[in-house]
Amino acid sequence: MPLPLQQTPELDAWIRINTDGTITLFTGKVEFGQGIRTAVAQIGAEELDVSLARIQVAIVDTAQSPDEGYTVSSMSLETTGNAIRVAAAEARQIMLAVAYEELEAPYERLQVTDGTITDPATGRSTTYWDLFGGRQFGCRVKGVSRPKRADEYRIVGQPVPRLDLLAKVTGSAFFVHDLDLPGMVHGRVVRPPTASARLVVVDEEWASRLPGVLKVVHDGSFLAVIAEREEQAVQAMAALHDAATWADEPALPPQEDLFAYLLSQPDQPQFVVDGVPVDDPIPPIETPAEAAHTLTASYYRPYQMHAALGPSAAVAQMDAGQLTVWTHAQGVYPPRAAIAQVLGLPQDDVRVIHMEGPGCFGHTGADDAALDAALLARALPGRPVSLKWTRVDEYRWEPYGPATVVQMQASLNAAGDVIDWNHDVWGYTHSGRSRSGDETSGLLAAWHLAEPLARPQPRPSRGSHVGLYRNADPLYAFPRRRIVKHLVPDSPLRVSALRGLGAYANVLAIESFMDELAHLVGADPVEFRLRHLTDARARDVIAAAAEKADWQPYHRPRGDGRGRGIAFAQYKNRQCYVAVVVDLSVNRASGQIRLEHAIIAADAGQIVNPDGLSSQFEGGFIQGASWTLKEQVAFDRYGVINADWYTYPVMRFPDAPKIETVLLNRPGQPYLGSGEAAPMPTGAAIANAVFDAVGVRLRQVPFTPERVKAALSE
Repeated sequence: MPLPLQQTPELDAWIRINTDGTITLFTGKVEFGQGIRTAVAQIGAEELDVSLARIQVAIVDTAQSPDEGYTVSSMSLETTGNAIRVAAAEARQIMLAVAYEELEAPYERLQVTDGTITDPATGRSTTYWDLFGGRQFGCRVKGVSRPKRADEYRIVGQPVPRLDLLAKVTGSAFFVHDLDLPGMVHGRVVRPPTASARLVVVDEEWASRLPGVLKVVHDGSFLAVIAEREEQAVQAMAALHDAATWADEPALPPQEDLFAYLLSQPDQPQFVVDGVPVDDPIPPIETPAEAAHTLTASYYRPYQMHAALGPSAAVAQMDAGQLTVWTHAQGVYPPRAAIAQVLGLPQDDVRVIHMEGPGCFGHTGADDAALDAALLARALPGRPVSLKWTRVDEYRWEPYGPATVVQMQASLNAAGDVIDWNHDVWGYTHSGRSRSGDETSGLLAAWHLAEPLARPQPRPSRGSHVGLYRNADPLYAFPRRRIVKHLVPDSPLRVSALRGLGAYANVLAIESFMDELAHLVGADPVEFRLRHLTDARARDVIAAAAEKADWQPYHRPRGDGRGRGIAFAQYKNRQCYVAVVVDLSVNRASGQIRLEHAIIAADAGQIVNPDGLSSQFEGGFIQGASWTLKEQVAFDRYGVINADWYTYPVMRFPDAPKIETVLLNRPGQPYLGSGEAAPMPTGAAIANAVFDAVGVRLRQVPFTPERVKAALSE
């Protein structure tokens, strides 16, 4: 039984037969552009034997949706997808059992076509809507009904256009930013100039007298304004900003010393075995006596942003003691608990409704904006408050992807096989969200109130492939491996989950290092990887990528300015397999790297929607390439200095290469999470292609033109 059904076993929590000939599916996983609503609709339509046009997928809402926590970790199809699959199969069987009595026909003789149940022998029929329209099932899912076999699928596995796409491209769909409720007013928050600043004094009078201003909200260092119109709120925010005095001292290390600073801080080391931290003593790094070659290398990832296309926003309304919040966060139940805690409300008095927003990819400012809106709604009961962040707010206050250092050492025998592998990864926590059951909060405004809640303190994780050490344990069959994670508790900048967590940095290191080892012993990079892999599906995706690319074995870099690289990973060593081949060129004079062609081969188990799956991989490649070539949080001793797309550049349309995707379908196999898989090997594939092109190893992202020229000059 899928875990969500164990937690919420009532069938009516997942499926409702409507009176108008449609069926509503409920899920706790939110849509933020990844296509989960379309995939869930396909699964439900398949198991219920109805057309896709009859399926509606309800928005996620604490008033009606099952609690599935956050939509994270590429788990949606594995969890909610399987829950819908099992629940829909059971609903179909229940309705067939009722039809069996009504039609007086043997159960096995009944046929279902688009929700119409027919006895072909008599011609008598009924429909789902005749039997259960507007009624509840009133039972729990027992998991005794057999879902369809893969050879019975008609809808699952087919390329179906995203159900939300038409509304988006025609402009009829709207994000939470566009929500317009009767009597709605607008709020803005005046942020401190830096993360360490505290409000000393503010003259509220000038701002409070501006046209349209309804209220200035001042609680400790939390300073905000509510106005009738949005532009009035913006003007008042600027006035409050000018009228505020803050106390501040420089608190950050020099940016150029970031990685040395990280390595110098107290850490909490743990030995990692098969992807799980253990209490065993950490073994020392030792070079085997039979080693013919030993190589060391270090790889570096800076702080990086989510950099969503639009800043965070939320709408909230307090009415008769009941708070409703509309948010584009990654879930609804965890923010409800976090907001209720800060406001001192019972959770039952807080309703959270999900609306789409400007992309997600991890812990953005969406949760914080939801609390901001709630605080303003509490200050002005009865009227809905629309709260929007500015671009500067987003860049300087969202949680960042943590800086990371990975140090590698490996030894090979005379035959060129890896016999000893060492991987040490240093970094900060990847989990900065609120935690239930303690007196801390992961929400920004909670730290600035007159009676603040403390920030959550990082805790060493014990889970499999979590946070800092995700994908640190390679899939390769090395006879001896030593994996150590070094959690550094105190990050100079606010950090939390960014797409893939630690997997990007770890795979960048592993797959770059595998390439370095292959060249050290004169082996072709594809052959070298296959030689060390026993997992058949891993070998298949590498072979598929190499075949599509017409890979020609080579043993030394070409050095002519054009290069090709390959990299591979299985996300969390248990989800989607992805291999990436990149063709690029390097301009020696300018240091500019130009991506020309990328091939992605992937095995995500049973495919639900090949178009949606391909989009996941292609978008993931683009984000991974942007991290690798462009992105880095910049800061001085006081705080972050990125403020716009110029100071924090990302990949743009002219930078994108031609991308081809090869999908290896595995009918009947479990769904394998795919949303975070493609960015992981992308960075290493680019690094390896740069080496092939110009013969230099780039180990610190982003690979800016300045770093390329510096490497070439050395």
